[in-house]
Amino acid sequence: MPADLCTQRPLFGGAISSTFPLRFQDVSNMRQVPDHQEVFVDPTRDESLIFELLDLKTDVADHGSATWFLQDLANEQDAEGATLFKTLSEKFVIIMVDVSFKLAVLVIALVYMMVLEQSGVFEADALRFRDSPAVITTAVGQMAISKGRQGRDAQNLVKVYLANLRLKDVGTDVLITAYEPMMINPLSESAATVGAGLAVPAAQSGCMPMEEVFRGAISSFKVNEWSLFGAVA
Repeated sequence: MPADLCTQRPLFGGAISSTFPLRFQDVSNMRQVPDHQEVFVDPTRDESLIFELLDLKTDVADHGSATWFLQDLANEQDAEGATLFKTLSEKFVIIMVDVSFKLAVLVIALVYMMVLEQSGVFEADALRFRDSPAVITTAVGQMAISKGRQGRDAQNLVKVYLANLRLKDVGTDVLITAYEPMMINPLSESAATVGAGLAVPAAQSGCMPMEEVFRGAISSFKVNEWSLFGAVA
């Protein structure tokens, strides 16, 4: 069992809380983060966990809402190969091509066996305003994403987990998004920290797998002060 120490973390000034491993550092201690976001990273594994508060998308149905937000995220990041899936199995065919001495280019051929669907809609009885519980959907995607302002030639292959918690009575869509690198491009700035090539499995590094981090962050998500949304309990 991975020996990852988890603790409850205050979010948005303590108005919200969630539990996840201490190895995830608060990015706001290093750079400015938008007021509607809380961003945490583990630089040793290039993994990240983001909590985001958005105005409720009333034109997006509950069923498929997580998929909608995941596709929207892919569009915003101009990600290539943003294929949404609920994994049955995955197969990666990796071809390493040497180009003049130390430069290597990763050519990644992806062969999938998958179903193109997300979770169903379910209610979160522990997360309710007055008598109205939140509804939750989740989706998983795989994207080719560049770090910062790097171009497409430096894209990493990343698995993205996204949960949409819909707090309808306070007009808010909460997004919890977790990023897990699967393949690091040698041209990416991440390669200098975690190394290029296939990512080292979390368990092998003594860490909790990102899927478990993601699920724990959802199940422990709690609103301590509904006034954050301008609501009066």
